[in-house]
Amino acid sequence: MRIMIVTDQYPPMVGGVPTVTRNLATDFANRGHHVQVVAPSYGSRDIRRLEHKVRVYRFSSFEWPIYEGLRIPFLPFGPMRNLIKKTDPDIIHIHSPIVLGNIAQILAGGLRKPVIATNHYLPINMSRSLTADPLLGKYFSTVSYSYLVYFCNNCEYVTAPTKTALDLLYAHGLRAPARAISNGIDLEKFTPGKRDAETLKRYNLPIDRPLVLHVNRLSEEKRLNVLLDAVSKMKVKAHIALAGEGPEKEELQNQVKRLNIEDRVSFLGFVRDSDLLALRHSAEVFAIPSEAELQSIATMEALACGLPVVAADAYALPELVHHGKNGFLFQPGNSDEMAGQIDTILSDDSLREQMSLESLEIIQKHDRLHVLDEWEELYRRLSVEFREAKLRRQQQRLIGKYDGPNAQRKQNMPRSRMRHMRGPSVDQYWRDPSRPTISRNRKLSAE
Repeated sequence: MRIMIVTDQYPPMVGGVPTVTRNLATDFANRGHHVQVVAPSYGSRDIRRLEHKVRVYRFSSFEWPIYEGLRIPFLPFGPMRNLIKKTDPDIIHIHSPIVLGNIAQILAGGLRKPVIATNHYLPINMSRSLTADPLLGKYFSTVSYSYLVYFCNNCEYVTAPTKTALDLLYAHGLRAPARAISNGIDLEKFTPGKRDAETLKRYNLPIDRPLVLHVNRLSEEKRLNVLLDAVSKMKVKAHIALAGEGPEKEELQNQVKRLNIEDRVSFLGFVRDSDLLALRHSAEVFAIPSEAELQSIATMEALACGLPVVAADAYALPELVHHGKNGFLFQPGNSDEMAGQIDTILSDDSLREQMSLESLEIIQKHDRLHVLDEWEELYRRLSVEFREAKLRRQQQRLIGKYDGPNAQRKQNMPRSRMRHMRGPSVDQYWRDPSRPTISRNRKLSAE
């Protein structure tokens, strides 16, 4: 198949969405599909290059001032239309509904291409301060979801990585066919392993104390201030390693100084994948206090490495962390409860071993090979049904043109002339603003 993936977040940007989109693109390319990725560039020039068998088209952009690292393209309507016409994708898969995704959706209708939208976003991802504001918070969330659901309802199919994420869309008015499809995890790469003393020394981490690991963007909605508060209240003298960069790093470092826990917390900054795997093998517990997860790639990787998890009981994290089985859930923002749960796991070797086995069992259904099969089946079914529906509409309009008052004219028309009669303009139909969308007409059932 010819697959086009459209996203406003793609490596070298670091985060969950860039990781998901890159993995999906490269995995499909390795399966023999023709994959194009449309993403922002990191400068004022459009760039086209081949990256790991994936043809990546980057359009000139500028950095969004309120979200570090996110790029906003300069509305490339013309170049994107030419690209879609040239590459002729069987499916367009949109992972962000902001700029490039919005442009792709608009152009796909006129160019008769089916669109799948995957939602990775919560209003809190854009601004925790606005979401938490007692006056503006509800209005901001309502407006955000109104736009998001409007965007999704104008796509042929909608997915979200978890049932929680999908239910949020349904609660705000989603009508398009939809289902939950996990982001998936490579269970051949992420497996349990032995403690790696050499990696610990390289990052100046103690080898004689238990290690609690956190891997995520250091931003406000991840609530790392709660984890640091918990560290100051823990009884077990464990060491906490924070892997990642982000706009809150300086504030978090200042908090560590105020709490006088410099000897118990390490900021590792950006960590390459091979070292992250070694750190997971060396950790006893994975901790995630975030209140803004519609899944969590970092948590799934921790589970695949056999780690117990202490997580906030918020949004989709309870789908991965089953309280009392493979870890504990604490009330969001409650650092006392979080500290006690980490202490409980670190103080009981048999409990930690039991939770490790449960983590390995829970993560099995997120195997990326199974997830890729789901995507392939959906892509093929949607592209076939889209073509068939378009053909049926053309036939119905052609039949209707010669029914009723035109029936006698059709019977009397010379056959030579009938062979040269063209049906109604399909382009004219797609430009008609009153036309119903495929997502409301075709019989594609949501699973």
